[in-house]
Amino acid sequence: MLWTPNKIYENEPFELEDDLESAILEVQTDLFGEERIYLDIKKKIGLKGKTKNIPDGYLIDLSSKKEPKLYVVENELVKHEPLKHIAVQVLEFSLSFETSPQKIKALIKDALIKDKEAFGECVDYANENDFENVDFLLEKMIYGDGKFNVLVIIDEISDELESVLIRQFRFPVEIIILQRYVNSDGERIYQFEPFLADVSMPVVSYKKETTTNTKTVDPSEIDTIVVPAREDGFEETFIGENCWYAIRIHPSMIPKIKYIAAYQVAPISAITYIATVKLIEQWKDSNKYILRFTEPAKKIEPIKLVAKGDVRALQNSRYTSMERLNKAKTLEEAF
Repeated sequence: MLWTPNKIYENEPFELEDDLESAILEVQTDLFGEERIYLDIKKKIGLKGKTKNIPDGYLIDLSSKKEPKLYVVENELVKHEPLKHIAVQVLEFSLSFETSPQKIKALIKDALIKDKEAFGECVDYANENDFENVDFLLEKMIYGDGKFNVLVIIDEISDELESVLIRQFRFPVEIIILQRYVNSDGERIYQFEPFLADVSMPVVSYKKETTTNTKTVDPSEIDTIVVPAREDGFEETFIGENCWYAIRIHPSMIPKIKYIAAYQVAPISAITYIATVKLIEQWKDSNKYILRFTEPAKKIEPIKLVAKGDVRALQNSRYTSMERLNKAKTLEEAF
C-alpha cells in the first residue's frame, strides 16, 4: 500500500506482459534517464542453425562520453516461473548476440532511422564525442569482447532469482523492479528506482529547491565506491578487519571497482579513509558483496559534507573516481 493524506493506492499486479511493457513505455524517460534511448524492438536474432530468440527491446546508454553501451532487455512477470525462464532467455540472448552482431546492428539502426528524435540524439552524441557517424557508434557498442549487457525489468524478484541473474553469468545483468498501484478512482501510479540512479545521481539543490540531471563523474572513469559507515561497524570492520561487507553493487560496476572509501556518518560527516580493493566476493548466500582490502585503509584529509549543499549526506553507496577524490575538499567536489 502507498498512503497519502488524500488517497490510498493498492498494489495492482500486472496481469499480462503487455501491461508491463505499456507501463515501461509510459514511464521510460524517468525509468531510464534522458541520456538513454529505449527501443521497443521485438525481432528474432541469431543465425540459422544456431540459437535464436526474440528480446523484448534494447536500451542505448549514452550517459558516458567515452563508453556508450547497449543493453538487451528482457521484460518479465514474476508469475511466469522466472527463475528457469529468464535464466534460459538471458543465456540464449548472449549466444545470439555473439553469433549475429551484424544483424543486431542492422535491427537497431533501422529502428533508429524510423525514430527521428532518437536518431538525432545518436547523431549529436557521435558528433560531440568523436565518433565518425552513427554506424561507428553502434559498432563501438556491439562489437568486441565484453560488449554484451542485459537489463531485466520485472514486477517482483526473489533473492534466489536475483542471485542467479547477478552471479551465474560472465556478463553484467542489471535489474529494475517496476510495480503498479491504483486507487479507488482508478488512478495509477508506478514505483521504481531509476536505472543506475546511484551511478549518475541527479543533484538536488537546497537553495533552488529543484532537481537537475547535473552529471557527476563520467561512468567510464568510475573506479571507487564510497560507502556510508557508522562508528562501531567502521572501527570493527573497515579498520579492524580490512574489509567491508553486505554491500549492494551494480553488476556492471564490479569490474571497475579498484578502491573503496569510507564516509563516516554524523557527527563526522566526511570521507575519511580509502583502501585498495583486493577482491570482491559474494557475501554469504546473499545478493550482496564483501570487499577485501589489499592493505589497511589509509586516513586522508576529511572530504566534508557541505551544510545545505547540493550533495546530501550519504545514505547508500555511491560511485566516483580516485582522481576526483584526490582533488576534493568537499562532497560537492567528490561527486
